[in-house]
Amino acid sequence: MEKISVAAARKPEAIGKQVRLQGWVRTRRDSKGGFSFLELNDGSSLGNVQIVVDGTLPNYESDVKHLTAGSSVTIDGLVKASPAKGQPTEVQATQLTVHGGADAEGYPLQKKHHTFEFLRTIAHLRPRTNTFGAVTRVRNRVSQSIHQFFQEQGFYYIHTPIITASDCEGAGEMFKVTTLDLEKLPKRAEPGQSGTVDYTQDFFNRPAYLTVSGQLQGEIFACSMGKIYTFGPTFRAENSNTSRHLAEFWMVEPEMAFFELTDNMELAERFIKRILGDVLRDCAEDMQFFNDRIDDSHTILATLQGIVDKPFLRVSYTEAVEILEKSGHKFEYPVGWGRDLQAEHERYLTEQKFNCPVILYDYPRTIKPFYMRCNDDGRTVRAMDVLVPKVGEIIGGSQREERLDILEQRMQEQGLVPEHYWWYLDLRRYGTVPHSGFGLGLERILQFITGLGNIRDVIPFPRTPGSADF
Repeated sequence: MEKISVAAARKPEAIGKQVRLQGWVRTRRDSKGGFSFLELNDGSSLGNVQIVVDGTLPNYESDVKHLTAGSSVTIDGLVKASPAKGQPTEVQATQLTVHGGADAEGYPLQKKHHTFEFLRTIAHLRPRTNTFGAVTRVRNRVSQSIHQFFQEQGFYYIHTPIITASDCEGAGEMFKVTTLDLEKLPKRAEPGQSGTVDYTQDFFNRPAYLTVSGQLQGEIFACSMGKIYTFGPTFRAENSNTSRHLAEFWMVEPEMAFFELTDNMELAERFIKRILGDVLRDCAEDMQFFNDRIDDSHTILATLQGIVDKPFLRVSYTEAVEILEKSGHKFEYPVGWGRDLQAEHERYLTEQKFNCPVILYDYPRTIKPFYMRCNDDGRTVRAMDVLVPKVGEIIGGSQREERLDILEQRMQEQGLVPEHYWWYLDLRRYGTVPHSGFGLGLERILQFITGLGNIRDVIPFPRTPGSADF
């Protein structure tokens, strides 16, 4: 008796094998001929395997006839070729064990349409649905592809801290970490600081936060190991309830020594194509489901394949602004040099102007963070954004500023205290090198791949303002 997955049992090569299957019942249908059909799923595939249970089984009346959706079972049986259309195999049960029943009336996942909003309220059960089972398998494949790509390219996987005293983006929207009793906060009264919190009494003797990025710490290792990447959770305390924002999400951030911006662009393009190519090949059934059932235009597969097949176009920010200004298109947000581009502008470039992915580069220095390398024109920095159809920006990155004096100047321009980043500045004092990196939000690319309209539906347990259940 071989224990196999439902996915394996659905393949023609399983025919003739005596197998053991374990999973959850999706449906039960009883026949007048004295036998029942069960649809069984264990999460290994989108489709179920049909189980034929004969009425002669000893526990047929006591157990099988009482099975409901959500019940968990172990089934021993023979895999046979199925006479039914659309399924190559079925399993003739020789033994069935019930592990846990599910009250038919109380089980939240009834055989009907459930909204994504409702399913977020039962995040502990929604992985049992077709959509979220498919999301989970795709998320797993994408995560695997990320590691495989960088490992094959000679990168080292680095774990950067989740708790930090540094603000990488300078946005100030960070979650504070403290062991102080919020009901009894110690105070100190100093000139100009009356009533402020005495953080010398806190765990780290200073304010500490959940990280918004592992980039700065990643640069430390890139400046000694050459090529590294981080892949872990990041946090933003942005009080936003949009379909594109999460308070906790996963980021992959490579950093590469001796990389110019053009090297950065080339790596990012190969990275995106590798992820999408792997998903299209290894998650074909799930991707067909998203294409047919989630995307109203049914163009997910064509869009992803087009990105894999087409070269990414390189366009400067200045050129892009000129194109947008001359387009004659009515945008909700105004276009002008020095303004950050919005998703509608980015989508116009990828979907209408060029009909392919676009990498924009050399953005105005006034709208980008302090760590991006300044160009000789004094107006722009060596930033890049990778834009794709239907979404807009999917990757953001830059060549990092390796010149100490200019980096200190940029920090002061943005209201940062260079002394607070003494260790980051040391990288420029001792053996500085040109280096680059970028960031890709895992949930952002998953939303793009699956076509799901809300980013909360591509992460197992979404963290948003007012919501931290499960």
